[in-house]
Amino acid sequence: MKPKKNPKADLTRNSGLYFAIGLALVLFLTWRGLEWKKYDKDEAFNYKMDVDEELEEEIPITEMLKTPPPPPPPPAAPEEIEVVEDEEEVEETVIESTETSQDEVIEVEDVEEVEEPVDVDVPFAVIEDVPVFPGCEDAKDKRACFQEMMQKHIRKHFRYPEIAQEMGVQGRVAVMFTIDKDGSITNIRMRGPDKNLEKEAQRIISKLPKMTPGKQRGRAVRVPFSIPITFRLQ
Repeated sequence: MKPKKNPKADLTRNSGLYFAIGLALVLFLTWRGLEWKKYDKDEAFNYKMDVDEELEEEIPITEMLKTPPPPPPPPAAPEEIEVVEDEEEVEETVIESTETSQDEVIEVEDVEEVEEPVDVDVPFAVIEDVPVFPGCEDAKDKRACFQEMMQKHIRKHFRYPEIAQEMGVQGRVAVMFTIDKDGSITNIRMRGPDKNLEKEAQRIISKLPKMTPGKQRGRAVRVPFSIPITFRLQ
């Protein structure tokens, strides 16, 4: 029997050839893909410029103008000498000698000594009459009474700053102030670990009452005083 299909129309006849060609083409494309390289435009070229010659600053040429010397001064006119006739009488001044002999007695008027007030600061520890705190007028030991009243004043007006409590700040503030000649409190200074504690110490001392001023040799003087205030969290 003869086959029904035409042998020329058989597609599987050259399948081996087509497979080989396709395989070769795929291998070629794969190789080209692996060998393909791409360069960025910015890195494709590396420009380098070497400057060996030093840049010299051009100095403008200026023309030196010679100023002419100043003209010589005009000749001075001759002074006219006025001749005065010696006819007027001139009174002579007689100077007496200030030298005295040992036998001569000179009377000296009494000299009054005027004491000028001198502003001095006398420390609290050495002053003769200490400043009197209100309420200590009749105390026998006014110095000890002053110290006691100061402690009571600090405890009465003491208030721990809230911001210092929140931050956990504590410590001792050294306070220095001056009891003036009129008994007022002046020149308050503080030194402590925190500004808030220093402000509170200044507020306490500024509330001190007016005192009887301290005296040295019967004269009112300024008395500097210092006291520590301790801020401690419980």
